[in-house]
Amino acid sequence: MAYWNSRGLRGSALEDIINFTNESYRKKGLALFQKIPTPITPVEVDNKRRTITLAYFDQNSTVDYMGVVQGIPVCFDAKETAQKHLPLQNIHEHQLRFMEDFQSQRGIAFLLVYFSALGEYYFLPLETLQTYWEAAQKGGRKSIPYAAFEKKYQIFQQGGGMLHYLEAIARYLEETEPKGSDGTC
Repeated sequence: MAYWNSRGLRGSALEDIINFTNESYRKKGLALFQKIPTPITPVEVDNKRRTITLAYFDQNSTVDYMGVVQGIPVCFDAKETAQKHLPLQNIHEHQLRFMEDFQSQRGIAFLLVYFSALGEYYFLPLETLQTYWEAAQKGGRKSIPYAAFEKKYQIFQQGGGMLHYLEAIARYLEETEPKGSDGTC
């Protein structure tokens, strides 16, 4: 059983930005997202500070966020790296499989990645993640290089700190939706 120790809330600043953005999207009627908590069982609790100091995971987590954008189901996981690559060890196989299953049900699955050393955010499509995952399973590189993150999917902070990732989703949809015989979607 995996254990969790509150030695710092890694990624909490990124999650705060995403949560702020999601609340703004909800208020504007653009999208509705829910942060998915990882189920834990506390082992040690600091009653003075009212915090959990040691716990174990009840089950594997899936993704950080699930929701809907204009009727389209969406799930994503938020990842942060201080390096110029995203280590694949930060992604668990059960998370990848969940995103694949989610996308097979006509949803959209992706990673929202923050390169903290560069101050840059990116939408990484599931298909790109799969390519690097499969290569790593065959002995290839164990990370996704910065160069694999396409500039067209860069996400910018706007309007008081919002991380407007819906633009990247829209761009992805424009590129991946099948075209009809007359050239329309």
